[in-house]
Amino acid sequence: MPSKKTPAIAGNAAALREVPQRIVSAWADNDAKAFADAFAEDATLILPNDIYLSGREEIRSFMAKGFAGPYKGTKVFGIPISARQYGNDVIVIVTRGGVIAAGESELAAENAIRATWVMARQGQDWLIVAYQNTPIGKPLAAAAKPEG
Repeated sequence: MPSKKTPAIAGNAAALREVPQRIVSAWADNDAKAFADAFAEDATLILPNDIYLSGREEIRSFMAKGFAGPYKGTKVFGIPISARQYGNDVIVIVTRGGVIAAGESELAAENAIRATWVMARQGQDWLIVAYQNTPIGKPLAAAAKPEG
């Protein structure tokens, strides 16, 4: 699906590339501080399995544990599928991507996600103020089907 850009985003296109790239680079370096620094001080991050993080320090701490454990050696990526700007200082991006397991070169279907990134301009910087992702590895019907 092509990206949807309003004329206002064209002037802020760097934010669409720069902020997600900061996340990808920090992940590649297993750098929890650099990862968290892409978020506003009061940002929220919501992940599957009932993970709700509030604030840059909580995000940094969670990612430090992740990079020392289950995320060690993994890669992350996301491809924008839509982008919209609201006013001069808020951009919402939806991406499709996921976490590539350590030692793998391709994304396993069960690790695929869609994510919503809400970014706000704070001074001269664009920071993530809210991020949420949802697994898309299972078709909705299979995910909603009761077990047994």
